[in-house]
Amino acid sequence: MNKINQLFAQRGDRKLLSLYFCAGAPVLDATADVIITLQRRGIDMIEVGIPFSDPMADGPVIQDAATKALKNGMTLSTLFAQLQSIRQQVTIPLVLMGYLNPILQYGIDSFCQSCVESGVSGMIIPDLPFKDYMEMVKPVADRYDLRVIMLITPETSEERIRFIDEHTSGFIYMVSSAAITGAQKSFDEQKQDYFRRIDDMQLANPRMIGFGISNRQTLESAQAHAAGAIIGSKFVSLLDEEGNADAALDRLFEALSS
Repeated sequence: MNKINQLFAQRGDRKLLSLYFCAGAPVLDATADVIITLQRRGIDMIEVGIPFSDPMADGPVIQDAATKALKNGMTLSTLFAQLQSIRQQVTIPLVLMGYLNPILQYGIDSFCQSCVESGVSGMIIPDLPFKDYMEMVKPVADRYDLRVIMLITPETSEERIRFIDEHTSGFIYMVSSAAITGAQKSFDEQKQDYFRRIDDMQLANPRMIGFGISNRQTLESAQAHAAGAIIGSKFVSLLDEEGNADAALDRLFEALSS
């Protein structure tokens, strides 16, 4: 069974925590250490960002990390080599998050094959049109037993959400707002109405809520209406400040408890 599906099937009532970081930042060769550290510290799933020069959905923190990673020399080939070096040590799901252009340049079939060879269980491609997903990406990903995770926002129609639910597997990434990534202090009533509305739809796929989670209030709001939460910008900024995944996690856990 795909590790993503296995994680959600076995979680019971436990709320999951997934963290995002950008491969190659703050230093080129830190990817393996970050992943092993997060797994050791109990993180359930990891999103590894593929740096791109025009990350349109990302806020300044992740944009800055991507710029540093590219300057450090991070490429898809380098990332896959780093992941392959720790494949036997990693037991939790790894999800690659990146934009369509670098994946197309690498080749969709080659990309999926490299994912399997390096222990990756799925991918998130924020700028992938659903039509292209259905016609171009899904058939290849299915052949390699990879999950393509789709994003929904407060503006996504119920019809589109149900269509996504019907044609994907793994989980649905609920973006907390239509804005770019970035830490928020709280989720207002409008956002929580959105969480409840999607919860009431009784979708087949579990949902993870991301964008803006940085403290106890936002974490608990997300976990109350989904299978778990995804934290990106807050961890990326702490990792950049500390240069060490353990120290960054210490500060993150402190922030999430206050």
